[in-house]
Amino acid sequence: MKERAALDVSKLPLHGMGAASPAWWGTCGFMLIEGSAFALAIAIYFYLFSIAPNWPIDAPVPDLSPGSVLTLLLLASIVPNILVSRWAKARALAKVRIGLIVMSLLEAAPLAPRIFEFPAMHVSWDENAYGSIVWTLLGLHTAHVITDLIDTLVLTCLMFTRYGDNTRRYGDVEDNCLYWNFVIVAWLPLYVCIYWVPRL
Repeated sequence: MKERAALDVSKLPLHGMGAASPAWWGTCGFMLIEGSAFALAIAIYFYLFSIAPNWPIDAPVPDLSPGSVLTLLLLASIVPNILVSRWAKARALAKVRIGLIVMSLLEAAPLAPRIFEFPAMHVSWDENAYGSIVWTLLGLHTAHVITDLIDTLVLTCLMFTRYGDNTRRYGDVEDNCLYWNFVIVAWLPLYVCIYWVPRL
């Protein structure tokens, strides 16, 4: 019987990027789960809207300014986020480092108007069903902004260490950029529900 030559895998990378990485699939799975949670919360919002005699319940419509400013800040972060992802794919360490610093600032910026969003609802979380659902929607999204901000800060620190310039870290940066896109996209229907549906 003829012996098979051993397959030489020594030149393969230690870590995959994109769809070749288990972390990428984990990020996609997490986004699917969290996206389902947002969809359920929005469904609850519309259910309450459909059975309420008036909407908002015992409150004026929310002030547009804080939510609109936050939306503009999130949209402004799209281009830098895409650039950081491309630089990570190209393994451009210096650009990735600068891009992560910029993204850390851009991800922290929406938290300032978010502080003013809760009072802009003109209702407390425990006042009625309307207050509960809008505070829940804002709270869910705030948790995601903070989660990704922490992840970005950790990655920024890692990229400035000797562990930064390797395939795995670049893959982590790409996954982080993918998740920030999810945070932005998830906010858009929430913005419509919270600020524009009560104005219908």
